Amino acid sequence: MRCPLLAIGLLWLALAPPAPAQDTRLVHGLWVWKGATVLGTARGSEQLRDFCRAQGINEVYVAVFSHGELGEAAALASAIALLHDGGIRVEALLSSTDADESGRHRDKLVAQVAAVLEFNQHHPHARIDGIHLDIEPQQRAENKGAGNLRFLPGLVAAYAAVRALAQPAGLTVNADIQNKLLKGSLQERSSLLHALPRLTLMLYELSSPTDGSSSADKAAKLRTASRSFLDMAYAGLPATGLATMVIGLRTPDYGELLPQMLRTLDAAHEREPHYQGWARHSYNDTLAAATASPH
Repeated sequence: MRCPLLAIGLLWLALAPPAPAQDTRLVHGLWVWKGATVLGTARGSEQLRDFCRAQGINEVYVAVFSHGELGEAAALASAIALLHDGGIRVEALLSSTDADESGRHRDKLVAQVAAVLEFNQHHPHARIDGIHLDIEPQQRAENKGAGNLRFLPGLVAAYAAVRALAQPAGLTVNADIQNKLLKGSLQERSSLLHALPRLTLMLYELSSPTDGSSSADKAAKLRTASRSFLDMAYAGLPATGLATMVIGLRTPDYGELLPQMLRTLDAAHEREPHYQGWARHSYNDTLAAATASPH
């Protein structure tokens, strides 16, 4: 039986006016896992705000659910208000390895989106700004392997289910993708890039802090790879009506060079119409490093 919330959302999406234009600034994003712990105190929220200011970050993707439940509402609202005052958008980070499958897994995801909408209704001055999807069916054994995109129709359907609820309520929707999704056929790429307004490409494992190459070599490799994937994503598709692309990099690949590599992306692609910025994975890496540092 169809989920009532999804049915209502699909009706809203059909009747709603066009969504407001996306922020034209380049995105500088940051994943924040264990959101309840990180933002559970005023000091934790202030530290996150200060880190974002220092690193030029203007939006965060916060894992607001723990064991299926939304974090403590008052603490979350206080943290969001603090981040908003600092000019930082907040997206709810929702994760799943199975939400591409219809039934209980997708219903769980849709229910989490509904919980975010309910939170926003009760906290109009500290609203969550968007939904950030981390759906990874490629982690399952049956979906592994180059060129194996059998899960793509279900993934696109999950995106549509979330968008149907979120967009009419004024929330943006963004999703992480792995690079093999951009290696699909024209039809497969078209379905993916029409599914959401924005996608975040996880461009991982290009380099390593211990690979012996110079920072200039790493930057050149990143420029070449990111250009290649942007070209691959949009090749043969119409110039408009497609998702823009944020490129995600991670700490284990670059270590202390990560901020420099992120700046490399902006410098290389800021005039590219489909490029919308970068995101770094993750804030928790910096917390772990700080904890490990000797006093």
